[in-house]
Amino acid sequence: MYQCYSVYAVCAFAAIGGGLFGFDISSMSGVLATQAYMNFFKVHGRYRQGAITGSMPGGSFFGTLASSFIADRMSRKTSIQIAAVIWIIGSIFQTAANGVAMLVFGRAVAGIGAGIASAMVPVYQAEIAPKEIRGRVVALQQWAITWGILIQYFIQYGASFVDGGPKNPHQSTMAFRIPWGVQIFPAVLLAVGMFFVPYSPRWLAGQDRWEESIRVLANLHGHGDIGHPKVLAQYREIEDAMTFEREAGGSAIKVLTQPRMFSRVVLVVSIQMWSQLGGVNVMMYYIVYMMQAAGVHDILLTASIQYILNVALTLPAILFIDTWGRRPSLLYGAFSMMTLLFAVAALSATYGIPNPRTDPSLDAVSWLIVDHPAVSRAIVACSYLFVCTFALTWGPTSWTYPSEIFPTGIRAKAVSLATASNWAWNCALAFAVPTLFETINWKMYILFAVFNLCAFVHVWLTVRETKGKTLEEMEEVFESGRPAWKGVSSGSRLDKLQRDIAEGTVKVNFRLRPRRYEPL
Repeated sequence: MYQCYSVYAVCAFAAIGGGLFGFDISSMSGVLATQAYMNFFKVHGRYRQGAITGSMPGGSFFGTLASSFIADRMSRKTSIQIAAVIWIIGSIFQTAANGVAMLVFGRAVAGIGAGIASAMVPVYQAEIAPKEIRGRVVALQQWAITWGILIQYFIQYGASFVDGGPKNPHQSTMAFRIPWGVQIFPAVLLAVGMFFVPYSPRWLAGQDRWEESIRVLANLHGHGDIGHPKVLAQYREIEDAMTFEREAGGSAIKVLTQPRMFSRVVLVVSIQMWSQLGGVNVMMYYIVYMMQAAGVHDILLTASIQYILNVALTLPAILFIDTWGRRPSLLYGAFSMMTLLFAVAALSATYGIPNPRTDPSLDAVSWLIVDHPAVSRAIVACSYLFVCTFALTWGPTSWTYPSEIFPTGIRAKAVSLATASNWAWNCALAFAVPTLFETINWKMYILFAVFNLCAFVHVWLTVRETKGKTLEEMEEVFESGRPAWKGVSSGSRLDKLQRDIAEGTVKVNFRLRPRRYEPL
């Protein structure tokens, strides 16, 4: 069977799994304001809508926890295919929904698929990519998420004009069935296309399939030449790391709970937590509510600009994350998002008024900006800048960092825990934000701004820079004894090993099973 070995192509294709996450995030935004949706599902209370919205991230939470067991036993590649099939089943139930119960069930099932994909796609990408572009190709996951958000939103925007538009009280249910049905097709493409990409060489090594592992490494990084110095250097690094892990012994759970690893688990779980508590949920799931509160008239069109910016500004992050690093991205992002949220809170508090409840379409919010068009434009501008900042910083980095700081034997489980944190907070906020909009209104922005301040402090104290290091060098990065803010030495031992192999001063033996190597 034909196999594609272009690192960019393989990682970009796998990132379609991230697109499913994007479809999830945007799956409600464009239908919330349509009469077809509100009348068919009788969504008039904040708790019912919270349950509908939260069912998908709730399913994703459990899918994420299960993902590592599938990926370790059946491979990263197969786990992504299974995720796509589960997503298809869930999407069919959503499209055919005859009431809230069936819709919630379909969203929960699809969520399981999205959860598996969102955890294992970055692991697969990180294990395929060389250190020089690892951040770039893992960040493709976030770009795919933004494309999923954008595509789904515009499909919903177009479908909202079915039968006279979103304000027609007799609008057909096709206004929401079309967008929920279309999201089946990228999952079909992903499930089929993954047959034509290689297994992770590190997963193969972990299964003692060493000959397959080095051949995949050769095809990915040495133009098929098993004797290429770069291939042999990576092979030796992987072999050393595997030997160390096996000599250390213990189950994955035992290793994860050891102090030196548990601190990393807490770190990546926290990074994914802060990525959600930073406020991006408000800007994505409930952008319609935010625009209503700001007094914007063409809500769907105005919100769509935000999704375009999200896609456009993720691209520079992909191109430069391996240049400017992970730590600066997280620090600058947290500070900037905090500033913008404080600005929105100040504008809303100063110029807003309680909702007089004269317009039923505005019942979801309790605080409005009325007769202050300049203030409304300023709030919209802040929301745009917020999304741009997230796209440049926390969006791609929060996926890249967890996938690269753990040993191969526990990487899938550690990343699944980190991603489960993302989905757990995603689910909690999906339930909470409608209530926050109705109860504390503008003070909600202060709450999320404070969360960004906490994230800034936490990143400053604990996040170590990983750019330019191989996955097998992370032990040195985290066990150096230096404070996180002082950084680590530049350069990589892989480069020296590659030079030594090229010069003939180091010999690497490879067989069906790993053999040791001796300096000449």
